[in-house]
Amino acid sequence: MRQKVKTTATRSAIMRAVRSKHTGPELVLRHLLSRMGYRYRLHNSFLPGKPDVSFSAKKKVIFLHGCFWHQHSRCKKSSFPKSNLSYWTPKLRSNVERDQRVRRALRKLGWEVLVVWQCGLRNEKATRIRLKQFLGSPSSRAKRSASNMTSS
Repeated sequence: MRQKVKTTATRSAIMRAVRSKHTGPELVLRHLLSRMGYRYRLHNSFLPGKPDVSFSAKKKVIFLHGCFWHQHSRCKKSSFPKSNLSYWTPKLRSNVERDQRVRRALRKLGWEVLVVWQCGLRNEKATRIRLKQFLGSPSSRAKRSASNMTSS
């Protein structure tokens, strides 16, 4: 089935609606972290790249990357648009380069970085395992708070 061709105005409206914070996938990740008992800070502006989620006590951050915007090499959603390549090629390339610079800067400051790809959220079990391996155990205070949330 062929997709309907969108007008410039329609496409512009769609692109304007794309948010950078509090997206659906970000909410899924945050809900998962909370259910696992982790407490975190959102969009820490004191860190390079304002990570989506940060854990100051552990010096760990998580970026949730959309496969298209950050060009996930192993995902079919990361393909380049077929039109306006003079705009999209440098735009998407600069996103990837900025991501690399930010990860390097954070590591230089002693922070560990995990990138979670949007497509990976579909497999909750695998995502839980990756998060647990990266973050270790939640603090005992956070565990008590999470168990209180589930028991009420």
